[in-house]
Amino acid sequence: MSAALTPTPDGFLRHGEPHLVISGAIHYFRVHPEQWRDRLRRLVAMGCNTVETYVAWNIHQPAPGQTTFEGFSDLGRFLDLAAEEGLDAIVRPGPYICAEWENGGFPGWLLADRNLRLRHRDPAYLAHVDAWFDELIPVIAARQAARGGNVVMVQVENEYGSFGDDTAYLAHLRDGLIARGIEELLVTSDGPARMWLTGGTVEGALATVNFGSRTLEVLAMAEEELPAQPQMCMEFWNGWFDHWGEAHHERTGLDAAAELSDMLSRRMSVNLYMAHGGTNFGLLAGANHDGALQPTTTSYDYDAPIAENGALTEKFRAFRDVIAAHRELPPLDDQLRHLGLAAEPATLPSAELAIEKVSSLRGAERFTRPTEIHPVPPAFEDVGLERGMMRLSREIEIAAAERDGRLEISPLQLYDLHDRAYAFVDGIPVGATGVVGNEQRPTDPATIELTPFADRLLPDGGRRTVRVDLLVESLGRVNFGPRLGERKGILGGVWQTIRFLNDWQVDPWPLEEMGEELAALLEGAPAAGGDEDALPVLVGASFAADAPADTFLDVSAAGHGVAYVNGFCVGRYWDIGPQQTLYVPAPLVREGRNEVLLLDLEKIPARLALAEEHRFGRGAG
Repeated sequence: MSAALTPTPDGFLRHGEPHLVISGAIHYFRVHPEQWRDRLRRLVAMGCNTVETYVAWNIHQPAPGQTTFEGFSDLGRFLDLAAEEGLDAIVRPGPYICAEWENGGFPGWLLADRNLRLRHRDPAYLAHVDAWFDELIPVIAARQAARGGNVVMVQVENEYGSFGDDTAYLAHLRDGLIARGIEELLVTSDGPARMWLTGGTVEGALATVNFGSRTLEVLAMAEEELPAQPQMCMEFWNGWFDHWGEAHHERTGLDAAAELSDMLSRRMSVNLYMAHGGTNFGLLAGANHDGALQPTTTSYDYDAPIAENGALTEKFRAFRDVIAAHRELPPLDDQLRHLGLAAEPATLPSAELAIEKVSSLRGAERFTRPTEIHPVPPAFEDVGLERGMMRLSREIEIAAAERDGRLEISPLQLYDLHDRAYAFVDGIPVGATGVVGNEQRPTDPATIELTPFADRLLPDGGRRTVRVDLLVESLGRVNFGPRLGERKGILGGVWQTIRFLNDWQVDPWPLEEMGEELAALLEGAPAAGGDEDALPVLVGASFAADAPADTFLDVSAAGHGVAYVNGFCVGRYWDIGPQQTLYVPAPLVREGRNEVLLLDLEKIPARLALAEEHRFGRGAG
């Protein structure tokens, strides 16, 4: 069979017939696999004929030499389910995807090679990409329409015009896709102006554009820059994502639907970004950088027409009305019944959760065990830590000096800290430093002030030796722009008074994998007191369910940390907002007792609860 889609000056032909691609983005890695079919059916109900997904390299190769296509990583099953639901598929394999995803999809372990340069024809980088594509592309190629499957379009790289102009690199990727069996239409996607298109397009791949508004202006530009071809918006930004510490983004359905109508009525094909946003489970949210690091929230709801829990929104109905003018659709209620869907998925009732136990993590063996000594603080990538935290420990000498009638102790200065650090001196929490959400402020060096604790550390003045523990937290690697490929840790070193401090014990904490370990630590540890000296704390609670159903964990009275439900890391929370609840999908909930565990770095939670929907704002207190 030949490729399904043929580009012509008048639009696409699908097997010879005029065709509008009406696609919706659903990222398989942001949806629990047991909910894939449900979300795909909701896409069908909206009127889409195609689903689009990126491929996140880092979830398929979490460590060098380790590849998986199982569970959240089962791309083949996701595409097969889409085919069963009658959907064509657009696959965007990267290797770079942006997507507000950790490191733009690149595995962190790539960055252990400090000479490696991402996204250009560096031989070391291309060798990694080629080895990855040798494993990935056959999964996609086997499911092409030309081979009886549903993949009709494959993208070369992603928005490369927003990063570089290495045409040889793009040609290498294009040729690699073809050599590995891709026969369907190749495309690129870039911003809606010449400045992006001149860097991101490559011969042999149809250029598409990404935008969220001013459709008619974009179409006029496209007719000039991309003449004699079908026009397609590969990313119609109908909503937006949130960073920690900023306001929640919303866009009305009528406003977005008007742009969609302008596209479809002028035969411009479209991919709704996002149709269903999903969740950055674990610690896989990325970050932007615009003067300061801007970490992305756990929720990737994106104000999409299909909400994070699958609910059909006002925007869904507005989009469906527009699409119905271009495709014959049955009445929505009839279609939902046929597909076995509820417009509002079942949710556990709201409930207060009793906090059953709080214990300090600092007395646990994980916090105190001796570990390998490094001469300087290593980067996360140097010790094979993809995401999570790193504990650095050593003894130092501190001294008190009297100035203006009070004792002062020289601070610790953390140079080139990525991203946030919590310091403890002889078991006393002495503060946090570094990135705070979307806040614009200098953080280099990040300073740990010891003077406010002089009365506790050196009540009689003088000097003594103390143990220092630093917990260094990654808030997500940059996923877009010139800082892509950012390493994590204290990259410049720890400075005291006149010199760097060397020889640190180093203990990586891969928090996403530590649910069971932390639960065991909580069970075996004594209960903690209620003051800040207990921080960081493990917090245990539970809830009962008659049957599995979605819920939202209300952490608005907690501080900053990571939450687990039945051992699964559902994600990061932070009382700076805007997200104050964590989506817990039904497949993570079991009949009977369900265990909730928080690792909180900044606060002993006053309460925990279940909610029936997301809550946005700032935390309590």
